[in-house]
Amino acid sequence: MKARTPGVATAAVFAVTMASAFAAAGTSHRVGYEPALHPADFVRVIDNPYYPLPVGRTLVYRGVRAGVAQTDRVHVTSRTKRIEGITARAVTDVSRHGRRLLEKTTDWFAQDKHGNVWYLGEQTAAYLPGGRVDRSGSWLAGVKDGEPGIVMLAHPRIPNAYRQEYLKGSAEDTAWIVRAGGSVRVPFGTQHHILISLEFTRLEPGVIDQKIYAPGIGIVSELAVRGPQEVSRLVSVTG
Repeated sequence: MKARTPGVATAAVFAVTMASAFAAAGTSHRVGYEPALHPADFVRVIDNPYYPLPVGRTLVYRGVRAGVAQTDRVHVTSRTKRIEGITARAVTDVSRHGRRLLEKTTDWFAQDKHGNVWYLGEQTAAYLPGGRVDRSGSWLAGVKDGEPGIVMLAHPRIPNAYRQEYLKGSAEDTAWIVRAGGSVRVPFGTQHHILISLEFTRLEPGVIDQKIYAPGIGIVSELAVRGPQEVSRLVSVTG
């Protein structure tokens, strides 16, 4: 059985639902969001079933963004960075249209001893027409009030909601688990026991993204269910 897009009436309805979930969890953007993380609570290996990051792994995705075909190459490097005392793993993500470089990003992740995978920052550069480079999406936990968020829970369940990153006005992505179970077919192959989330940021109130995760792999599909056209599907995994 193929995964179907969860019914979403409007971005406003989803935004209200997300706001209520975060308020209940005490992480609304209207109250202080400062997760208390301790370096001793983190482990070296990132092996969360729905977001594993083994060193040396490369995942390749193909899709379309804003009407432009692109290929994304995600690589888990051996490099680490100390962020607020936590040893975070560097993961690179390079997007191209043919030979033309569209975007280059380094993300930093770390897993706590409970199995939650934390997102501690990114250094990104989008290459625009005319030789311009947009680095506005870059942020780092502990710098200019940047706060880490959870990119994948240790035990994700419906209807868990969580903040993935936080730098007011620049990085405010949130996620909501909407489905667990079932299968989906992507170019890499049919994946079972999938997990589906919807993602939203109040900085782009007209955009809602769906992500599908498969155990042992991580993200296998991304789709904009509201907003500009965007789709990306996993085509290969090595390492």
